[in-house]
Amino acid sequence: MPQSPGGLPEPLSIRRLLNLVASLLVSLASGTNYVFSAYAPQLAARLHVSHTRLNVIALAGNVGVYLSSPVWGLVVDRFGPKPNMFTGFCFLLAGYTGIRVIYDTGLPSSTSALPTVIFLLLVMFSFMTGVGGNAGFSAALNATAKTFPDSMRGSTVGLVVSGFGLSAFVFSFIARHAFPGKTSYLLLTLALGTAVPMLVGFFIVRPIPLPAPGLFPERIDQRTPLLQSEDASLPIHQRNSASTSTRSRTSKFRRPLLEHIHGKELAVSLDFWILFSIFSLVSGTGLMYINNVGSMAQVLYIHENPTRYDDLEVSQWQATQVSVISLTSFVGRIFIGLLSDFAKAHFGLPRSHLLIVVTGTALCSQIVASQIILVAHLWRASALLGVAYGMLFSLCTSLVFEWFGLAHFSETVGFLTVSPLIGGNIFSLAFGRNLDAHETDSSPASPIVPSAFSHVRSQPRMTDTLHSPSQRQCDQGRACYVDTLYLTIGACALTVLLSIWAGWRDHKRIEASLIEPEADAEDNGRVEVNQTED
Repeated sequence: MPQSPGGLPEPLSIRRLLNLVASLLVSLASGTNYVFSAYAPQLAARLHVSHTRLNVIALAGNVGVYLSSPVWGLVVDRFGPKPNMFTGFCFLLAGYTGIRVIYDTGLPSSTSALPTVIFLLLVMFSFMTGVGGNAGFSAALNATAKTFPDSMRGSTVGLVVSGFGLSAFVFSFIARHAFPGKTSYLLLTLALGTAVPMLVGFFIVRPIPLPAPGLFPERIDQRTPLLQSEDASLPIHQRNSASTSTRSRTSKFRRPLLEHIHGKELAVSLDFWILFSIFSLVSGTGLMYINNVGSMAQVLYIHENPTRYDDLEVSQWQATQVSVISLTSFVGRIFIGLLSDFAKAHFGLPRSHLLIVVTGTALCSQIVASQIILVAHLWRASALLGVAYGMLFSLCTSLVFEWFGLAHFSETVGFLTVSPLIGGNIFSLAFGRNLDAHETDSSPASPIVPSAFSHVRSQPRMTDTLHSPSQRQCDQGRACYVDTLYLTIGACALTVLLSIWAGWRDHKRIEASLIEPEADAEDNGRVEVNQTED
């Protein structure tokens, strides 16, 4: 195995690449909360859960992800990835297995409504899946960031972050092709398919120390003089002027080194709170959409097909939305990384300026979603939302690097990712209440709720084909939920303004940092000239 002079593996050694592959596998198993829409309507139909309660169950998983982020960041920074991986294995296996057992058991024969105890158990199990997934993801992200040098860190971290976004596609693809309409098998796949990678990560994923900067091979010959002969012959004050001119030509492409900001300094940083607000509103919009796109597909389908209901067809539309969001999220995470590098290298634009691209795409997704009336067209809004959601996470991770430093990276990212709890809770609960308010009772003998299926709620089953969505549903199409989309349109419009502000502040900060060194260089040049003349 190739090693550096210090006895550590080279940046592209097999050992580091194996660590990256294992981290990617863990990441793919960590983002399964976004698969919720693929089985949520079937869970609601089976257990007679209202849309508001269904959103509470979904939000429990999101709360588990984002509320645990600061804790897992501190744990992995202090103790390494193993505690995270072990907890992820236990919580994911227990969480999805618990949901599956409740789903298969169904409602007690003596009741037609979901008992509070069972509802709270569902909330707890959903919360466990969020905590477990985020435990593994935090460990994989931290290990990757500390395993590769700065020149490779952006691409390797972006790859691991992209795996998190691709997770939903992997499992929804399995659900759609391997177990169409079989919700119980999907939940079993989630239980095993998320727990096993955590076990693999427990044994493989760990940060591999980097060689000291001086141990990397030099890119220039060590005998090359620092000053060319013609520069050496110049007077001192002309040399200083030339070097200052060179810095002014090249420094616009370089961000000044910032101090590591954390703790109290982070709490009073205006830049952090601007980023926090943008992240909260855009990711909150994304969580609302991701958690409820299955219900959106269902009500659009019912509106188009008032005389029949095919649960298999509905589940395929739902899985399609999850797959589209997951794939486009993956594309968005990769795309924004490449775009930010290109814009910085060729135009000298700070990465923060691309926040406008992210928030503008999120705004477009909600406008498009508010106009869709056919379930076959819902993928358009899902694609835009996925791209925006993926770009947001990837870009904000890079901004944490640039604005606040690497020393407390996991901790800072953890605090930032608490923000979706605010926007996500507000928008998701608003969606649930809005949809519940538009629901109407359906007759047991209606075509949508065939009386032949009135007995199935207390019997375990592996498939839901041709089963009713519930005894209450909204058949008004997009009118069932469009008011909530108007709310998220306003929120995303606000984030566009915040993005402009953030970019302006970053630009001013970079300009100020470039003026000071040039002024210092000029002062030093004057002093040296005076000393020479004396």
